[in-house]
Amino acid sequence: MSLLLELAGNKAKARAAAKELTIPQLKNLIEGFTNALEKAKAEEAELAAEQAAKSARAEEIAELIASSGLTMEEVALLSVPKAKKAGATKGKTVAPKYRLVVGGETHEWTGRGRTPKVFQEYFNAGNSRKSVEIK
Repeated sequence: MSLLLELAGNKAKARAAAKELTIPQLKNLIEGFTNALEKAKAEEAELAAEQAAKSARAEEIAELIASSGLTMEEVALLSVPKAKKAGATKGKTVAPKYRLVVGGETHEWTGRGRTPKVFQEYFNAGNSRKSVEIK
């Protein structure tokens, strides 16, 4: 890609590079560049049309706001998303299913996910889940 940029910026280098190509190769290269140019022009026109449509919609919205008697600042203040309540979590919290007291410290586990080390050690010692189940 840097070679193309270099040749595009310097006509003398482009002519020198073209001397190394045959006429069919040059025609193929010109055809490829012509196609790329047409595609770039079409994309640019599409972007300009899209921008014009957005601008027209923005003007319509501005007219609606002006006719409603509100200012843009008032609309911005009124449309600010409300903050979530404090302590709100993504999903539902699950009550713990198992409780184990080790060394005066209470450990709880819902029974979901990976078994915590404290519970795994307790179960590996030959104890059952039923013995720590919360009833």
